[in-house]
Amino acid sequence: MSYCPVEISLKVLKNKWTIFIIRELLASEKRFNELKRNLKGVTTKVLAENLKHLENLEIINRKSNNAYPLIVIYSLTDFGHSLKGVLDKLAEWGFNNQNKLNFE
Repeated sequence: MSYCPVEISLKVLKNKWTIFIIRELLASEKRFNELKRNLKGVTTKVLAENLKHLENLEIINRKSNNAYPLIVIYSLTDFGHSLKGVLDKLAEWGFNNQNKLNFE
């Protein structure tokens, strides 16, 4: 099956939470609870599903200490860092057009 390039990108960035997770991890690696705290409104289930999606695509790394208490750290892979330009362009477009849109 062949997809158009935009469709491929949207399959990776499937919802706002994946974009926000990538944005958070571009700044620095984070633990699950740090991500949950920084992503206002995300549920534990939705965050876990989106992290798994990004991990399966090799966009993020999941590293755990395998000890008690379990500490899991999420970070972007090199492949994940390649999305920085995409997010930068989305941010630029939003900044340049925010006055044309009526979002509350």
